[in-house]
Parts: sequence; structure tokens; C-alpha cells
Amino acid sequence: MAKTTRSVELEPIDRLEEKVKLLVSLVERMKAEQAHTAEEHQRLMREVESLRARLSASDNVSSELTTLKEERDVIRTRVTEMLEQIEALNL
Repeated sequence: MAKTTRSVELEPIDRLEEKVKLLVSLVERMKAEQAHTAEEHQRLMREVESLRARLSASDNVSSELTTLKEERDVIRTRVTEMLEQIEALNL
């Protein structure tokens, strides 16, 4: 009878031990997931910074392209005016 009483008394402790083991396992998985998430966050932040740099460079190229087109139009207008002046000379 002493053995039966001892088993009954240890049963709650055995259940508690199992729950603690499950909890420890869960915490370990959550830590691993958190580490993975932190690494992914850092990778994405580097990617965002890279994309921002590319966007800035693209904006600079776009601005330069606009300036070059405006200069081309000015040159085209001036060349057209010079050609009209040459034609007016009737050489």
C-alpha cells in the first residue's frame, strides 16, 4: 500500500515535470524563431537601404536626363535659328 500511495503522490510531480519540459521546449523554439526573425529583419533592412540608394541614384539619373533633354532642345532651337539665318543670306 505504501508503494501505491507513493505513486499517487508522485503523479502530480510527474505531470508538472512533463509540463515544464514542454514549456522549456516551447521557449527554446520561440528563441530560435526570434533569432531567425531578427536575422531576417536585418537582411530586409539591408535590402531596404540598398533599394533606397538605388532609388536615389535613379532620381539623380532622371534629373540629369531631364537637364540633358532641356539642353538638347535649346541647342536644337539655336541650330534651327542659325540655319534660318544662313538661308536668309542667299549664298
